[in-house]
Amino acid sequence: MATHHASSGELVSLRPLGAPLADPQSTTLLHDEQLRVMRLVLPAGKELPEHAVEGPITMHCLEGAIEVTTHGSCKTMLAGDFMYLAGHVPHALRATEDASILVTIVLEKPST
Repeated sequence: MATHHASSGELVSLRPLGAPLADPQSTTLLHDEQLRVMRLVLPAGKELPEHAVEGPITMHCLEGAIEVTTHGSCKTMLAGDFMYLAGHVPHALRATEDASILVTIVLEKPST
């Protein structure tokens, strides 16, 4: 089955999923040539090892708690917190509680 991505003008719900997270599956909400938007769901204890993306990235914690390790320090994001990272900045994530975050990545445009 094909993944549904939001279209221009479509309303998408980002309400909390509730704990314990009913559907622990991450979802890509939008993916086009310049932008990727995902709801990343991480159960407590789940880690994403250090990585980086080419373009700028934002993370908005919708629920739960996530530790973000970047720029030589570890910060805890709670529901309502927002973080920006420039492109190519290494970062790692670890959920300290069941959590979901809205991740937006600006994709590098191919040179023409």
